[in-house]
Amino acid sequence: MAKFVLAGKADCPYYAKAELLADALRRSLPNFRVHNISVLPDEWKEWLESTCQRNGWKHDESPLVWRELVEQGGKGMLLGGFSDFLDYCQDYYGITSDMSTDVAETIAAENLETRSSLAAEELRRPSLTQPLHVWITGALSSTCQILIPSLLSAEAFPGVAAVALHLLDLEGDEEDMQRLKTEAEDLALGVLHQVTVHTNLDEAFHEATVVLLLDDFAEDKGDETTEDRKRRAMRMCERYREYGRLIDGRASRQVKAIVSGDSFVNLRCSLLVENAPSIPSHQFVATASQLESEARAVVAEKMNVRPSDVTGVIVWGNISGSSVIDLQRAKVFNYRGAVRGPASFSQSVLQILQDRKWVETEFQQQVRRRRAFVVSKAGRAAGISAANGILRVLKAWHGAYGQDEAFSLGLLCTGLFNLPNDVLLSVPVTCVDGKWSVLLDVTVDGKLQEELKLCADELRQVGHRNTEKIKYFCKTAYS
Repeated sequence: MAKFVLAGKADCPYYAKAELLADALRRSLPNFRVHNISVLPDEWKEWLESTCQRNGWKHDESPLVWRELVEQGGKGMLLGGFSDFLDYCQDYYGITSDMSTDVAETIAAENLETRSSLAAEELRRPSLTQPLHVWITGALSSTCQILIPSLLSAEAFPGVAAVALHLLDLEGDEEDMQRLKTEAEDLALGVLHQVTVHTNLDEAFHEATVVLLLDDFAEDKGDETTEDRKRRAMRMCERYREYGRLIDGRASRQVKAIVSGDSFVNLRCSLLVENAPSIPSHQFVATASQLESEARAVVAEKMNVRPSDVTGVIVWGNISGSSVIDLQRAKVFNYRGAVRGPASFSQSVLQILQDRKWVETEFQQQVRRRRAFVVSKAGRAAGISAANGILRVLKAWHGAYGQDEAFSLGLLCTGLFNLPNDVLLSVPVTCVDGKWSVLLDVTVDGKLQEELKLCADELRQVGHRNTEKIKYFCKTAYS
């Protein structure tokens, strides 16, 4: 079987003649094969020199024609230019070319236009599949390692063709970070564009589209003093202020930032908002989904149903501090009580329990103790439930749920419920078209209003106290 390769400048009329001659042979001879290589004029010289050097040929014009020795293996056999190819076709196949120069030049111009369009498309194609840049801080946490496979699936980012994963851990060991990078790459998932690891802020949050902030300074050693805790809080404030400034200067204007963890959740998110003034505040949220799920589990135990059978739980206030678990909208499915119905039948949790004292005291305490119990038994943060909470928020943000699906989420308050404008509190929300809206169809009575004000005061005091300490530290350190 004969296989020929025709290469030439896209605007060369002799290359055009060689192409048409090869087409005639292909139509006449069933076993004749030809491969065309059209090269842009400004790239031709370099391409020709490289090809000839690689094959040990000498040729200095367009086109370049050679025969591939398909049956024998080895390098191709050089035929030469258009005249050499024409002679070969006449001698072996009795076919010649009678194309006029005018026609050849017209075809050459068309070849150039086509090749230029293809080159432009090749340059444009990567921009059509630009990866979604996802940055994760506290990357060596168990939460991050549980999250990674789900972040590279369609459920987290529907319609996204490529994800670039950037893993940041400022306390991380370089070897551990490289090991994490290898594990992520070994998932061999098609959506994964690249993985980068970072142990400093030199490149942090460049082109970030999504930022997941997991480093929450929650480690509390048994012998930690009050001063130790204060220094830990100061380090957290300094770091999250820097995170906010870097996100403001480097991230996409449409960035979505989610703060999660066991400590200072609202405050950490507030610091990001404060230090990223050019990015709308609603693009920074603190997830309360983990606490919400824990509350659902406590209610489920009380009512002898599955946690998934309990819906509508609301978390108000300071997610990792003084929060209020509200059951006013809570519903239960599959409850085996006096009144039963089909699987879609739900009942009010409060109407079934009819135990206001339990709801306001023991229930609130059980929810707070639940995570501490898991952490004490496992010796690490409750990574599975934290990861699930983050994924739930991500999916809502990307349209996975309807407008009737409510969440508890930390957002900057803007005068709602008579709360201060500058405090970030957990409130019930819905998400439509990527925008969070506070759920107003709730009852905020005098007791709840007072509790929310206490939460707001707590957050403002913690933020103010650490701000003053940082100012004092900077003043003494650089004076």
